[in-house]
Amino acid sequence: MLKLEQLSVHDFILELSSVSAAPGGGSVAALCGALGAGLSAMVSRLTKGRGKLKDNREPMEEVKRASDDLARRFLMLVQEDTDAYQQVMAALKLPKEREEQKASRQVAIDESMKRAARVPLETLRTAEKLINIAKDVVEQGNPIAITDAGAAVHLARTAGAIAAYNVRINLSNIKDEKFCSEYKKKVDETLKRMEILFAEVTGYVNAQLA
Repeated sequence: MLKLEQLSVHDFILELSSVSAAPGGGSVAALCGALGAGLSAMVSRLTKGRGKLKDNREPMEEVKRASDDLARRFLMLVQEDTDAYQQVMAALKLPKEREEQKASRQVAIDESMKRAARVPLETLRTAEKLINIAKDVVEQGNPIAITDAGAAVHLARTAGAIAAYNVRINLSNIKDEKFCSEYKKKVDETLKRMEILFAEVTGYVNAQLA
C-alpha cells in the first residue's frame, strides 16, 4: 500500500473523502504544514540576493534548508497521524473476555491514545517552527512573493490549530492526569506564542499591501 505522501493530490482527496476515518484532521494538519513549508522554501529560492536583496541571500539560504527539512517532517507526520489512529482502533478491537485480556487491552488502549496525542503535538511544535521561519521569509524574502510567504504563515497557523484540536480530543480519553496536564500546558503555551507571532506577521503583510 502506498504511503499517503505518495498519493496524487486527486487520490489523497478521494481517500480523505471516503468512509474511512483516517486520514483525518490530524493528517490534514500536517499536510497544511507541508504546503506552508513548501511555500516558504519557494520564496527563499526566489530571493536571489540581487540589488536591495543582496544582504538577504545568506539568511535565505538557511531558511531554504530549514523549510525543506520542515516539509519533509510534515510529510512524515501526515502518515504518522493516520498510523496512530489505526493503532488506537487495533487496541480497541483486542479481546476482553477474560480479566487478563481486559488488563492488557486497557494498557494497549492507554499507550495508543498517548501516541495519538504525541503525534499532533509534534505537528503543533513543527508548525510553530514554520511560523517563525515564515516570518523571516515575509520580512526578508523577495517582496514580489510576499503573499506566498503570507500564505505560509496562514498555513502554519492552521496546521497548529488543527493539531491542537487533535491533541485535546485524545487527551479526553487518557486517564493519566499528569500526562494530560503536561500536554494541555504545552498546547496552550505553543498556541499563545503562535497567535502573537501570527498577528505580528500578518499585520506586516497587510501593511505592505495597503
